[in-house]
Amino acid sequence: MSTIPVSQPTTSHHAPIGVMGRLRIWKMIFATAFSERLVYRGDFALGTLMRFLPIITQIFLWWAIFDSIAQSGVISQEDAPGGASESVTIGGYGFREMVAYYLLTMIARAFSSMPGLASGIALQIREGEIKRYMIQPIDLIGFLLLNRVAHKCAYYAVAIAPFALVFYLCRDYFVDGFPPTHLFLCFLASLIMGFLIGFFLEAAIGMIGFWFLEVSSLLFLYMLFSFFLSGHMFPLPLLPDWIEPFVNFLPLKYLAYFPAAVFLGKIPEDELPMEMAIQAAWLVFFIVVCRFAYSRGVARYSGYGG
Repeated sequence: MSTIPVSQPTTSHHAPIGVMGRLRIWKMIFATAFSERLVYRGDFALGTLMRFLPIITQIFLWWAIFDSIAQSGVISQEDAPGGASESVTIGGYGFREMVAYYLLTMIARAFSSMPGLASGIALQIREGEIKRYMIQPIDLIGFLLLNRVAHKCAYYAVAIAPFALVFYLCRDYFVDGFPPTHLFLCFLASLIMGFLIGFFLEAAIGMIGFWFLEVSSLLFLYMLFSFFLSGHMFPLPLLPDWIEPFVNFLPLKYLAYFPAAVFLGKIPEDELPMEMAIQAAWLVFFIVVCRFAYSRGVARYSGYGG
């Protein structure tokens, strides 16, 4: 069996692809990925509904916490429905706001989570499958991004009903109701940027596979820190004062905490433009890091196949 060395990508064997031709390619990739996910992921709706079940545990847990504070005698319970005083706040969050926060973080994490992305890239590098992107006029990062966009579109197309049902049943937990239009638009923008930050951050981790064949340990550390420091478990203002400034400097808060805080009006409006700009800056940073890691990794990559 002969061996064919593969080094870095070249486009010299391909005719230049115009803008319209490239758009047709991306459209075909997206349509194919979207239809595939709709066919074999009919469990999206049921799976999404089941993911909301732990929120029941969170409601009882936080009700017990707020109720114990109210019963401690520190705050009067004269207007305490269900035993948990509406005057009790923890980290600036009341009981109802805390429940609403958890519901919103589930939306944010559904946008920003990228299961299998980094490990999949590292696996393709290790097993040599990545060389197909070097000999075909398809950009690896763009291809994977379109697949993730198709995945999210298929997910929400099927899971929108369970989301709507749960949020309708829990509507009383949203004390201030629907946010003003400008805050809602900022909320949507933060979700989209959170999705892109999550994608390029995990893709950059996967690119480490060009230098180290196994990235599972690094990925485990990232997932561990992300779970705790993104605000997925609790609002970040609950952190100790000595660590909160450090956590706020990290990009992880834009994956879960920030979109939820924007929706609930927890970000002061005079600080919101700067926070949105910082999130956009982190997005640009990870795009550059991901692209740079890919170009440098491909330059040193060698694959052999029959």
